[in-house]
Amino acid sequence: MSGRLLIAGVGNIFLGDDGFGVEVAGRLAGVGLPDWAQVVDYGIRGMHLAYDLAGGYSSAILVDATARGGEPGTIYVIEPEPAAVPAADDDAGLAASPLFNAHGMQPDIVLGMLGMLDAAERQVLVVGCEPASVDYGIGLSEPVAAAVDEAVAVIMDLVAGAAGSDEHRLTTKGWAHVPRDSR
Repeated sequence: MSGRLLIAGVGNIFLGDDGFGVEVAGRLAGVGLPDWAQVVDYGIRGMHLAYDLAGGYSSAILVDATARGGEPGTIYVIEPEPAAVPAADDDAGLAASPLFNAHGMQPDIVLGMLGMLDAAERQVLVVGCEPASVDYGIGLSEPVAAAVDEAVAVIMDLVAGAAGSDEHRLTTKGWAHVPRDSR
């Protein structure tokens, strides 16, 4: 493994708060990250993200709108389970699989692609934000826009925590959920 970290902003800017990850990636592009950490705005390019992860990163932080039932603008740090992947000899399962939608960007789909690419050992965290609306429209809702700086701070804390090891392993510091105003 390379010990490199990918911070991937994902989402569709034409679906309101779904553009959260893209906005966070843009904000992170202007901060000083260590040379072993790279931030990329993937938008809706799920296949590209999966191939990049498989090709040279030992860990990743996916930044996305993540509906979990909380108040809009709530930031979450999630350590997802690897997704189930249809067997290569299951033609019906592969044809129906959302993994073959080149624009599918959900973290579970990207994790499923990693399994297919024999790269499932990558460490992946999701820094998510509870959306207010993912209806058609450009621009983040007020609570989600207000949470962008908090997400940047959480990601910078995760990067700082990973700096202490040669492999730059991420730690959630026990966070399964980071409620707003509790940091």
